[in-house]
Amino acid sequence: MFIQTESTPNPATLKFLPGQSVLEMGTADFPDASGAAISPLAQRIFAVDGVAGVFFGTDFITVTKSEAVDWDHIKPALLGAIMEHFQSGQPVMASDAAAPSSGHAEHSGEDGEIVVQIKELLDTRVRPAVAQDGGDITFHGFERGVVYLHMQGACAGCPSSTLTLKMGIENLLRHYIPEVTEVRPVAV
Repeated sequence: MFIQTESTPNPATLKFLPGQSVLEMGTADFPDASGAAISPLAQRIFAVDGVAGVFFGTDFITVTKSEAVDWDHIKPALLGAIMEHFQSGQPVMASDAAAPSSGHAEHSGEDGEIVVQIKELLDTRVRPAVAQDGGDITFHGFERGVVYLHMQGACAGCPSSTLTLKMGIENLLRHYIPEVTEVRPVAV
């Protein structure tokens, strides 16, 4: 098994491409080790000293390190942990774990049509591009013209995330949906 790695715009996050499916659909975000019990793979990765966060996409894994460690020191251990997991035959997610969803928050109310358009643009234009960088952006809410988005994986804590939100996503949404006036990040 050959696992490729790619840098991301976030210097604290590295993208691992195992060359096979990680999740059938959706994403799974583990911003810290406390939620990793539902994933044998996430547990294995968090066992490496210096890992601060883990994120799964359909064909990639992003790992965020703590500031105290250097990639040169933990990258070999991470490659080993990922390889061991896939060779073990264990599932990525425990069988009793909830199936990954679209990641978008539900929205009910008078702005339902606008929210459908926002989610559609996020799914077709934004999320595929962000996945290339090892992250994900999901809809969290819409209120009085403001779209609230949740950033995950390499996007969470990325130095260029504010620029991506303001110059990229906000301009795109405002262009196609005149009711959108601003985009703001939220922490969940």
